[in-house]
Amino acid sequence: MMDSACDIRIEVVTDYVDEQSEPDADRYVFAYTITIVNNGNVAATLLSRHWVITDANGKVQEVSGDGVVGEQPHLKPGEEFRYSSGAVLETPVGAMQGLYRMEAETGANFDAPIAPFTLAVPGLLH
Repeated sequence: MMDSACDIRIEVVTDYVDEQSEPDADRYVFAYTITIVNNGNVAATLLSRHWVITDANGKVQEVSGDGVVGEQPHLKPGEEFRYSSGAVLETPVGAMQGLYRMEAETGANFDAPIAPFTLAVPGLLH
């Protein structure tokens, strides 16, 4: 159950990493920067992540684990946490979506969904 106390906003910016990609070898490297903003009125800690990464061939990778980039950020109301990570696809276009498992200061656990976003080599999608 989601209430205004637990309001987490997630923003995503993606980038194609040309110098690490090898299209001839079906290796496309993407970087993404995530900003997690606590718009609620209670502090919350990011416990774990779950990603679903799908390439243009329909191949799905699922990635789960504790925290993000080795951290479990604790966000007070109004605070944000930003980090960058990456994904490697076998196709020049793909998509990611997922969720962060959060724990509110009240002890309640809740999921902060990460809306689907596209990974694409620039100029490929119009």
